[in-house]
Amino acid sequence: MVPGLQVLLFLTLHLLQNTESSMVHLNSNGYEGVVIAINPSVPEDERLIPSIKEMVTQASTYLFEATERRFYFRNVSILVPITWKSKTEYLTPKQESYDQADVIVADPHLQHGDDPYTLQYGQCGDRGQYIHFTPNFLLTDNLGIYGPRGRVFVHEWAHLRWGVFDEYNMDRPFYMSRKNTVEATRCSTDITGTSVVRECQGGSCVSRRCRRDAKTGMQEPKCTFIPNKSQTARGSIMFMQSLDSVVEFCTEKTHNVEAPNLQNKMCNLRSTWDVIKASADFQNASPMTGTEAPPLPTFSLLKSRQRVVCLVLDKSGSMRLGSPITRLTLMNQAAELYLIQIIEKESLVGLVTFDSTATIQTNLIRIINDSSYLAISTKLPQYPNGGTSICNGLKKGFEAITSSDQSTSGSEIVLLTDGEDNRISSCFQEVKHSGAIIHTIALGPSAARELETLSDMTGGLRFYANEDVNGLIDAFSGISSKSGSISQQALQLESKAFNVGAGAWINSTVPVDSTVGNDTFFVITWTVRKPEIILQDPKGKNYTTSDFQEDKLNIFSVRLRIPGIAETGTWTYSLLNKGATSQLLTVTVTTRARSPTTLPVIATAHMSQSTAQYPSRMIVYARVSQGFLPVLGANVTAVIEAESGNQVTLELWDNGAGADTLKNDGIYSRYFTDFHGNGRYSLKVNAQARKNMAKLNLKQKNKSLYIPGYVENDQIVLNPPRPEIPEATEATVEDFSRLTSGGSFTVSGAPPDGDHARVFPPSKVTDLEAEFIGDHIHLTWTAPGKVLDKGRAYRYVIRMSGHSLALQEDFSNSTLVNTSGVMPKEAGSKETFKFKPETFKIENGTQVYIAIQADNEARLSSEVSNIAQAVKFIPPQVYLTPSTPPGLSTPMSVPSLTVFVLVATLFIF
Repeated sequence: MVPGLQVLLFLTLHLLQNTESSMVHLNSNGYEGVVIAINPSVPEDERLIPSIKEMVTQASTYLFEATERRFYFRNVSILVPITWKSKTEYLTPKQESYDQADVIVADPHLQHGDDPYTLQYGQCGDRGQYIHFTPNFLLTDNLGIYGPRGRVFVHEWAHLRWGVFDEYNMDRPFYMSRKNTVEATRCSTDITGTSVVRECQGGSCVSRRCRRDAKTGMQEPKCTFIPNKSQTARGSIMFMQSLDSVVEFCTEKTHNVEAPNLQNKMCNLRSTWDVIKASADFQNASPMTGTEAPPLPTFSLLKSRQRVVCLVLDKSGSMRLGSPITRLTLMNQAAELYLIQIIEKESLVGLVTFDSTATIQTNLIRIINDSSYLAISTKLPQYPNGGTSICNGLKKGFEAITSSDQSTSGSEIVLLTDGEDNRISSCFQEVKHSGAIIHTIALGPSAARELETLSDMTGGLRFYANEDVNGLIDAFSGISSKSGSISQQALQLESKAFNVGAGAWINSTVPVDSTVGNDTFFVITWTVRKPEIILQDPKGKNYTTSDFQEDKLNIFSVRLRIPGIAETGTWTYSLLNKGATSQLLTVTVTTRARSPTTLPVIATAHMSQSTAQYPSRMIVYARVSQGFLPVLGANVTAVIEAESGNQVTLELWDNGAGADTLKNDGIYSRYFTDFHGNGRYSLKVNAQARKNMAKLNLKQKNKSLYIPGYVENDQIVLNPPRPEIPEATEATVEDFSRLTSGGSFTVSGAPPDGDHARVFPPSKVTDLEAEFIGDHIHLTWTAPGKVLDKGRAYRYVIRMSGHSLALQEDFSNSTLVNTSGVMPKEAGSKETFKFKPETFKIENGTQVYIAIQADNEARLSSEVSNIAQAVKFIPPQVYLTPSTPPGLSTPMSVPSLTVFVLVATLFIF
């Protein structure tokens, strides 16, 4: 591991929230329900809350001006961690929690240092995940580097709320314009400045003018754009909000369509203001009149409390269904696993069972040791009977909480049912008034259709489990703490089911990496007869059947808690079916972080939408990370199961193509189109690393612009350089295995089966690149599929033009490139193609723009790709390096003309 990385890793914290979990809503131009949450690892500092308030207040006025008097922040909740001292002004949270916060305050991301950033990996216009500020950013003077904090917040808010992207590009800070001039990547081009290279040696730094690269004609690699401090340009906030003059987003009139930035790539060259105008917020808000400034925001201070959970479990007559074991047994297996292995220590847990009526089996019990969970698990229902009244179950759940002197506000209820109930809506108002968070688990295809409404209205999770043997275990395993204390959360390493013949053995392995190993359990279930078990740790120690504790409730399961910390390495298990017939055997392995200062590798998953109307495009997202650091090179697989029992397995990609926004950011994604009828679908994701193939990415492109300096009064005044990060960009990750539930989603209007190639076209090519090599243009891109990013396209249509706008606005009439010899490869493959642009006169400075479409056999065409630019540059035989004028150091004199000196006869553009 990179030196110093282990120290820095435990300072970072993990978070991934569902895109629909935010409580923010717009009410008469004012945003309400904004949650800013402070991570439990952040030490208490009395300056932090005033700084947050000042930032939001400042941001509210700036946002109001930037959106033409449409939006401001009306009220904001600040959630302080349970680790801080109690104060009289701190209120109890309702549904506010750390993992559903819009803004988190947490220690630095190793990749970003104190740079603010927004975790954003959806499509153009999609809401982001969260904004991350560090305590250091909020408490130190960063004015010269980022500008006022309120302005930074508005920049990040635009990412989060409206799904726009940055207008700078760290990897391509300069580009060749259509006028054959080298321009800084920015929006708008009205922002003026100069370009320099900073050279440091022995603690002393000097700056000089940038040189042109003799091979490419572009600026040399370390060249940096330095803006003038005094500007007249009013845009854009997504480029450089720190400039005093910048008070607008780039509009259709000021937008720079040539800039090679993520905004142009992801939003089809649309301006940020154009994307914002298309948002639901904009459509529902008119400019405010009669006021020069918005009302000041109001703030609520909330303090997290100990977790309170009540299980509300269905024991109606239909729970006796199921073969070879009943639904009731499956439920009890999963509930017991949740009580013993998943719920965090010190949590308060109660149990309610219901059929037509409901019964409190136990009021809240604090989970301290084995006797705590045994007091609850022994009350799990044994005899299914009666009808189904979900409202009665919920009301008793509320009663179990309040009778234990706890508030329902902010408490959690885990509601599981397999039955229909057309009276759920009768208690919707009571549920909303309670302030409780309802997690729902629908078991089987007949579970009440209104269940998801309970989750959606309370900010809870939703799961669907078919009647497979480990579906419920996986669902319960997904209901972990929302506190942000990742070291307390249980992680699932394994969840496998095997159909084992009579007298047969099965053998498999599971890796236990060094980030985990505390509180490790191996659980075996069966459907007919208990198997013979042999479990071997990496050092060769064996555990056998007699070491596994059999459940006293006769629910066909045994478990083994590994003493102390589980050995790091590969564990091997073997199971023998001793029965006379074949049976299903399952293996579930759970664990926790090795220590509070060791952040484990985490996998989380969700769909782009929780409800979909066919044929809308859905995307599967999985994030694999250690702390805030992305894990690259993992094998990530999604399993999506429909109510009909049809299963679809998808390999997820982090290749920056198709559904994936950024390459190598630890977000693995894929389009999902294999619908099998209407109803509920469940999502599970397995992330694995084998043979030391996975890496930690120590750098990330998606971060706030660190302003290197300004030109003031013809002098360049540079800021301190960005803090050093490890020279290596990657660090090896041990072999690991993680399984996570992504919850459930519902689909309507979908056929039971069908030819989706007649509905979905190939996906858009988003990574087309072009380069002149000699007189030929070489193209590379990632192959789309027959159906979005699955299968193989039928053909490619490549067109070129001397103007990018011609391709954007009139692709079909641009010059066609002969692609008769190109046979599309399987989706995800790397495509290469070269051709000679016969219609162009190839000379120094020739620019050719190229775009591509893919067709499938049903004659459906993809969207036009990103527009790639190829510039013909003929290197000069002699390159004159300009000498650095006297006094060109820090600060330095800025020439009134161009920032580089060239010999005109050698560079004709």
